[in-house]
Amino acid sequence: MRIAVGQFASAEDWQSNLEACEALIGQAVEGGADLLVLPEDSLALFIDEPERIAEAAQPLNGPFVTALLERTKGAPTTVVVGLHEPAGNGRVHNTLAAIRDGAIVAAYRKVHLYDAFGARESDRVLPGDGRPVVFGCAGWRIGLMTCYDVRFPEMARLLVDAGAEVLAVPAAWVRGPAKERHWEVMVTARALENTCYVAASGECGRRNIGSSMVVDPLGIVRDRLGERPGLLWAIADRDELAAARRALPVLANRRFRVDPSIRPRQEVTA
Repeated sequence: MRIAVGQFASAEDWQSNLEACEALIGQAVEGGADLLVLPEDSLALFIDEPERIAEAAQPLNGPFVTALLERTKGAPTTVVVGLHEPAGNGRVHNTLAAIRDGAIVAAYRKVHLYDAFGARESDRVLPGDGRPVVFGCAGWRIGLMTCYDVRFPEMARLLVDAGAEVLAVPAAWVRGPAKERHWEVMVTARALENTCYVAASGECGRRNIGSSMVVDPLGIVRDRLGERPGLLWAIADRDELAAARRALPVLANRRFRVDPSIRPRQEVTA
């Protein structure tokens, strides 16, 4: 499977972001990508006024996704892209849509909300129901998770237990002390501990680090981007995956199951 991962600097104007997404889709299709992973916050990004996320949110049948559906018609490339979707009462879902040939083939609503490093995503965003979302692409099984989800190893393991061989991780990873190191460690660990590929797209620009990457089942970074917009390429190979799982049979050797039940959210107090 040929994987492309794109990153760009999301703006407040969704039409500008749509143009950036469409340009990356065009490059991916021209390059023969089976899978293209685009960032979280691809619809709109409000740095100083995060409360405006709700007013900018669009449903999956809104103009942003509808335009992307039209752009993918007749193309074999599956595009994973993030947006905020209205959830009622002024709240939103942080949603991933997997789009292929003019149709939505899967959707995932972020489970782990970014209430960390002084941020409070849960003030505006409702979490999803936690069910693993895995879909087929070019004979492979792709699992979906979003940004902060990557800090929770049980999330990736549930996806792999559901059949995922590649984890697609759109993100908008905020800059901060050691944060780029956190990103690299977490993305690599999720690949290595599950002997799977991870295709992680990071939004770049004024607030976020970019640093999109693809990691193979033995934890090797196959390609990565820096802080600027761009597109990277990698190959997921069936024989390579099987060889990694024979050499490092952690999935067969493990002794514990991951319980898929959802814990009640707990507030963190000072």
